[in-house]
Amino acid sequence: MLWNSGEDKMIKGFILSIQFFSRIPINIKVDFNEKNIRYCIFFMPLVGAIIAALASIIYYLIEPYNKLIASFLTLLLTIILTGGLHIDGLADTFDGFFANKDRQKTLEIMKDSRIGTFGVLSIVLHVIFIYVLMMSIENLPLILILSFFNSRLVSSIIISYKKSAKSDGLGILFHKSNPGKMILTTMISYLIILILVDIKYIIPFAINYALAEVISLISYKKIDGLTGDVYGAIIELGVAVSLFSFWSVMTWI
Repeated sequence: MLWNSGEDKMIKGFILSIQFFSRIPINIKVDFNEKNIRYCIFFMPLVGAIIAALASIIYYLIEPYNKLIASFLTLLLTIILTGGLHIDGLADTFDGFFANKDRQKTLEIMKDSRIGTFGVLSIVLHVIFIYVLMMSIENLPLILILSFFNSRLVSSIIISYKKSAKSDGLGILFHKSNPGKMILTTMISYLIILILVDIKYIIPFAINYALAEVISLISYKKIDGLTGDVYGAIIELGVAVSLFSFWSVMTWI
């Protein structure tokens, strides 16, 4: 059967990616082992695109009548479909990094389930900015899909090639799964597609990647590596900067 053949790794990885990175219900048990995690990370950009595509259905249905409501419900659905997973990482990262403590204390703050002032501010400002961008962009569904794909592809590259700040936790599990070669193949294929569709679309991806490198540099200085929370922050901020870059490209170029 296919489940026991060579393709089962990809199928299991895809299912695990949906189960872990979204709240799309798939009631199939998949082992959380290194091979499945590797494919889980590989499929993370696709899962992001699927989330954006599902949310865009609401936009298509409501936007002809009211763009404000359509943008709000689209944003709300993206949060629901991700379960707020990456926004939680964004808040924890801001709480930790802006506390200006030493490495160990910063990690403790990031691990704390309670949210602080900087975490609240990061969520509020981030969500407002995304909402404003959604209202400002024409042909939002395509741009939203590309932005979700961009942010998760960039994050998967960072997961593959940046060191983990801790010896335990999800961050080190993702890093040790070693998805690097697969992710590079995806990136090359994706860039070729962007060139064929519209070469200007490479700009948001490049800016997204540059932001991730800056965040990684800050994370190295703060905690000597990256964690799952930082990956989440890279994804969330990546969506914002990608949407803003697409808006800028379509407005000025």
